[in-house]
Amino acid sequence: MRLLLVTLAVILCALTLTAADLTGTWTASVELDAGSGTATFVLKQEGDRLTGSYSGALGEAKVSGSVKGDEVEWAFETEDAGKVVYKGKLDGAKIKGTAEYGQLGKGTFSAEKAK
Repeated sequence: MRLLLVTLAVILCALTLTAADLTGTWTASVELDAGSGTATFVLKQEGDRLTGSYSGALGEAKVSGSVKGDEVEWAFETEDAGKVVYKGKLDGAKIKGTAEYGQLGKGTFSAEKAK
């Protein structure tokens, strides 16, 4: 029984150590119905919570979101587009997924973490 508990503790520690940390600067290429562009996100991850900032064609905004395993989601508000939502899947230092820019349309994005 003791060996089983120790084994489980080691596995949990290993999973914690390999958990992704999105903290840092991310550059995203965005393709929308209305056109394409780039955005920069400076993210800070604390547990499963994301906070940070957006800068791009719509100006600047505060970002909030969440991380669940390799699934990530964050959002922000702007005057021009309304609510903007990014949903993606983390793959190493890259995230790919969908972007909804409120009234400006929907599309896809690919983001890469700066080194």
